[in-house]
Amino acid sequence: MNKVLVTGADGFIGSHLTEALLARGCKVRALAQYNSFNDWGWLEDIHHPELEVVTGDVRDPNLCRNIVKGIDTVFHLAALIAIPYSYVAPDSYVDTNVKGTLNMCQAARDEGVERILVTSTSEVYGTARFVPINESHPKQPQSPYSASKIGADAIALSFFNAFSLPVTVVRPFNTYGPRQSARAIIPTIITQIARGERDIKVGDLTPTRDFNFVADTAAGFIALAECGEAVGKEINIATGREVSMAQTLETIARLMDADVKWTVDPQRLRPRGSEVFRLLGDNSLITSMTSWRPRFSLEDGLRKTIEWFSDPDNLKKYKSGIYNV
Repeated sequence: MNKVLVTGADGFIGSHLTEALLARGCKVRALAQYNSFNDWGWLEDIHHPELEVVTGDVRDPNLCRNIVKGIDTVFHLAALIAIPYSYVAPDSYVDTNVKGTLNMCQAARDEGVERILVTSTSEVYGTARFVPINESHPKQPQSPYSASKIGADAIALSFFNAFSLPVTVVRPFNTYGPRQSARAIIPTIITQIARGERDIKVGDLTPTRDFNFVADTAAGFIALAECGEAVGKEINIATGREVSMAQTLETIARLMDADVKWTVDPQRLRPRGSEVFRLLGDNSLITSMTSWRPRFSLEDGLRKTIEWFSDPDNLKKYKSGIYNV
């Protein structure tokens, strides 16, 4: 793994993965979504002689073919990910997540790349039928977002089965950390507390999640990229630890020494049939195939996340008073 492409590199996980790859000595071509402001998202603050930033959109097959030229490993993270927005704009999720993945797989096949890792999500499992959730758990599309990711995963695996494309479907459970969008529960709470709010607006606090600190997620991607046995497989990145939203928020308040109360904001609630109430991942496959292990406890990861969001220069980039769909 020498010359790599990261799509969605301007986003939360993508920017951390880009930094991790650069630290390993890789030459990284990083795709940021094209916009007229020439804004590279979270790549703006990453400066490295081996980083090449390109802009474009994975919905364009010609762009996809061009950016994979000369690349040996592709990390495909570009996607629309906000679940609430998928309720109002489902067509755009099919275009970006399903068609975008098709375009990247076709381009990787045409250019003969050595490996392509396609990013999935634990949301494809829906509410757990059994725990811990292993890769054989049934897929349950409980939102247009999760349905689009199920479709994208199927496209990727079809290219392995039909064309022997060396693809791995990487399935992180809930990732958190510095730079995460404020639409997610952990940064939503941290930014409200950091701005001095005492009545914290939240959604449903009963669901449970398996939270990965972003550095662990990035390390999991790299470990799987270097594992030949991972080709043709769907593989979880999970801690094997389960925590409720309520417990998570209580921990954040304690770590921030904040005397706060919670108020359920109706607009933050998912439709009843769409809420995923329990996620607890089985990481036995990735740990059996690689040396990867989760390094960060939830408290350690939350401390690093709180520290980053509490920096005034970082906090000012977030609109904590507005609910982001």
